[in-house]
Amino acid sequence: MTDAFPYRLSRQGVVMTPEPGNALEVEGVLNPGSGRTPDGALHLLPRMVAEGNVSRVGLAKVVIEDGVPVAVERDGIVLEPDRGWERGATHAGVEDPRVTRIPELDLDVMTYVAYGPLGPRTAVAVSSDLREWRRLGPVTFDYDDTLDMDLGLFHNKDTVFFPEPVTAPDGVRSFAVLHRPMWDIGETAPGEGIRVPRGTTDTRQSIWISYVSVDDVARDITNLTRWGQHRFLAGPEFPFEELKIGGGPAPLRVPEGWLLLHHGVTGTIDSAFAQQKNVNYAAGGMILDAADPSVVLSRSTEPLLAPATADETGGIVPNVVFPTAIEEIDGRHFVFYGMGDSKIGVALLERVAS
Repeated sequence: MTDAFPYRLSRQGVVMTPEPGNALEVEGVLNPGSGRTPDGALHLLPRMVAEGNVSRVGLAKVVIEDGVPVAVERDGIVLEPDRGWERGATHAGVEDPRVTRIPELDLDVMTYVAYGPLGPRTAVAVSSDLREWRRLGPVTFDYDDTLDMDLGLFHNKDTVFFPEPVTAPDGVRSFAVLHRPMWDIGETAPGEGIRVPRGTTDTRQSIWISYVSVDDVARDITNLTRWGQHRFLAGPEFPFEELKIGGGPAPLRVPEGWLLLHHGVTGTIDSAFAQQKNVNYAAGGMILDAADPSVVLSRSTEPLLAPATADETGGIVPNVVFPTAIEEIDGRHFVFYGMGDSKIGVALLERVAS
């Protein structure tokens, strides 16, 4: 239990499993983005994994019964690894989409992992209907001399935009985005080892926040891929996240500020490029300041949801609960999450009575 944290999650069931005989899903459906098509229908954008760990992003309409998501109806593929920077000689994929509806842009903004020649990189795409996506390309990072480090050197995952503009550290109205740099350059450049920005004392993978000026994006939408004013947000702090943490769904505005669901990891990771077996992923939460989301006001000391059911403790990667999407249905919020890197589950998000 998390007595002090004001929100809780409770399982509601499995909403999507691999379709028998579908070669594009033989290694799982997992870690979806979400959104609504222009007709208001709720959809998931699941990561669909074919043989060889090759991922695509699909589209699936959510079936709702008595106000609860219970299943999906598949509606094709919306993103494939068909660009050179999404395909390596031995690996390929467009993975783990996070989708944020940004009303000011009248667009859905997808951040995803492009698994290309140099490994995992963050990329951005936008859409007005969830079906047709315009790639804006891989993310680049403004150089910050105070960090004495180019964040573009590092693999990066778990990226997601806030739905509303905030005030950046320089006082400019900006879109904020969360991301998780991976400090071991030795993964792609053997012998280089772990490098971290100036002032960083913990080499474990943590959540960072960066910003993009609203005016810059208004001038050119591709500026959504150029991030600046990088700040450390939160690192591993409690036993269920002793190895690393990473952001989950788009932050949700709540009375206390911004609710950020994240995953915390324990166990052992051998390589950033390999599917893991000796890990445990659980869902945690934190509250960020409404005016300055780089400030963490509180966080859960224990998991809000940890692997417990057979679907979560088994699968392609056992012991995984990985939240990636939040949607409101009939006045209640539901969280969609990856189960064992194989299926997609749903949990009810509720405020704990004070």
